[in-house]
Amino acid sequence: MTASDTIAAISTPPGEGAIALVRISGVNAIEIGDKVFRGRELPSRFASHVQHLGEIFSAENQLIDQALLSVHRAPASYTGEDLVEISCHGGTLVSAKVLEACLRAGATAARPGEFTERAFLNGKMDLTQA
Repeated sequence: MTASDTIAAISTPPGEGAIALVRISGVNAIEIGDKVFRGRELPSRFASHVQHLGEIFSAENQLIDQALLSVHRAPASYTGEDLVEISCHGGTLVSAKVLEACLRAGATAARPGEFTERAFLNGKMDLTQA
């Protein structure tokens, strides 16, 4: 895995929460959002930091869930890279399927702490914050 990889992970703790967050970060994050999300317009056309309602689909064109998606354009994101956040229904099954759709669309599974590592490497936080 390299710093140029686009990474994805479930960013909320596993369990019974009502909402789960799947995060995608890297050069192809918004393109991956375009592949998995269907709404009134493509995520690549979204203004930064605005949530949009739509649906997440698998690579097999199967509806996974209704979700909110927001685009956070570099450098004004947590990681300093283009970042997409998908807020889907919680529990383990739906969030795992949303993550799988992102991985099949071109993301690489993030290592533990990799989003924070990228934030540090891109000057978004210092060691005391990390």
